[in-house]
Amino acid sequence: MTGSPPDTLTLETLVRFSVALAAVLALILAGGWLLRRLIEKGILPGSLLPPGDRRSQRLGVIEIRQLDVRRRLVLVRRDNVEHLLLLGATHDLVIEQGIAPSTVPPPEATP
Repeated sequence: MTGSPPDTLTLETLVRFSVALAAVLALILAGGWLLRRLIEKGILPGSLLPPGDRRSQRLGVIEIRQLDVRRRLVLVRRDNVEHLLLLGATHDLVIEQGIAPSTVPPPEATP
């Protein structure tokens, strides 16, 4: 065993670190690929929601608009009825409830 580590970065050390980094990145990518395949085949659940038809969900967030740093408007749909909420840093407020869902599709963003 030597007393102190070498002060210079040698080519051998650089190659070792590069190979180790490449191996770790390859393991991360392989794990992600495997996880995606297991979710696609139905072996693992893809989300915390129960399996089944996603259109049968009773609750959903329709739209979120940031008003300022601390407040935002959230449009929530529950059982085909929409509710408008004002969420703030210190308090939350129901602005309007029992809104009938609109049949007009939201406008698409134009570049």
